[in-house]
Amino acid sequence: MANSWDPVVGTEKYLETLERARIYAEEQGLSLNPDGERVKKVIGLMTMNLNAAGDYYCPCKQSHPLDTEKDVLCPCPEIHGEIEADGSCFCKLFFS
Repeated sequence: MANSWDPVVGTEKYLETLERARIYAEEQGLSLNPDGERVKKVIGLMTMNLNAAGDYYCPCKQSHPLDTEKDVLCPCPEIHGEIEADGSCFCKLFFS
């Protein structure tokens, strides 16, 4: 069964979103999850949010449907506390 994010994987916006995450991780001294399938899922869903709402809304903390008034952007404000406490962010995209 195909995943909902499969159609965006490999698109220009997907690759831009992935590069944005890589740059953020490097700047913050973090790394992306070594599980490529998890990265593909989170980046794919975030790309879907970008396509739908025009910004990088966190797919792991979003409302259903997405609410641009209350949902948070990635990286979320809690990222450093989550990484400090758990070694990764809630989405398991960024790791210490």
